[in-house]
Amino acid sequence: MKKNNDLTIKLDHGAGGFASWELLKEIRKILSYRGEWKNCEDDAAVFNLGKEKLVFTTDAFIVDPIFFQGGDIGKIAISGTINDLAVMGAKPIGISLSMVIEEGFSKSDLIKIIKSINQISREANVPIVTGDTKVMEKGKLDKIEITTAGVGIAKKIIQNNNAQSGDFIIASGDLGEHSIALLSKRFNYQTKIKSDAQPLNKILEKVGPYLNACKDPTRGGLAANIVEIAGKSKVKIILQEKDLPYKKETIAVSEFLGIDIFSLASEGRFIASVAPLNIKKVLTILKNFNKEAKIIGEVKNGKGIFLQTKLGSLRPIEMPRGKLIPRIC
Repeated sequence: MKKNNDLTIKLDHGAGGFASWELLKEIRKILSYRGEWKNCEDDAAVFNLGKEKLVFTTDAFIVDPIFFQGGDIGKIAISGTINDLAVMGAKPIGISLSMVIEEGFSKSDLIKIIKSINQISREANVPIVTGDTKVMEKGKLDKIEITTAGVGIAKKIIQNNNAQSGDFIIASGDLGEHSIALLSKRFNYQTKIKSDAQPLNKILEKVGPYLNACKDPTRGGLAANIVEIAGKSKVKIILQEKDLPYKKETIAVSEFLGIDIFSLASEGRFIASVAPLNIKKVLTILKNFNKEAKIIGEVKNGKGIFLQTKLGSLRPIEMPRGKLIPRIC
């Protein structure tokens, strides 16, 4: 009898594209509290604490390979959770660390991962405050899985639904380098590209007050996250092909592997919507951290995401569908 694929979970359900969005919508419907979840439509949930906000997020990391150019699973685990808080305008104050480890996993590799986590924790000034460790029988887990959760405090929340017509869309640096670093290692492809994984809290502390909307383009890459901002904000966004934030080598590797460049993930970058009044100030600050920060598009009245090509035509950009890049974060 033919198996009904609608009754099984597939890799694209976890890739950050359209299938992920559909599955999450179904899960939220089941878990809804008193009919709805409130204040949790962005990268983290928000709770009122008098004049301030408590921001809470969690994420699980299953990465292949676990060590790669520019980092390892530990680095992206803590960076990713810090960044989910920071893009919301929160100051991260503590991270939990949970690890499920396969029996037979190298202890020296585990120590290397823990040291990597500790280094980022100290650099970002965000402590690991609690956690848990479990060991699974050999063959029931592929090496190691890490789950992190984080809390932060914010005076003002940066919401994904607040992009305004007339805003500029910026990228804090070149995108997609995390995916390229992992794929190059996975397929033994020689490249100088390193993962962009890094915590963003210190950068966003300086520019956050001037941003209307902000996302870190992890799973689903630029496409999924810019579509989310436009959809929630009910605006049209036009990206400029001549200003796309990708290195030539990133483009070359993505073309060689047959992967849509817009779906490539980053673990240490953000995209944001910025009002014209603040754009010069924001870019000046960002270029002190990354000289590749730049304007990549504009927000208009209307709906949809489009790429204005070098020839002047408009090409639609949609939420990624199908299996994207498995096990990158």
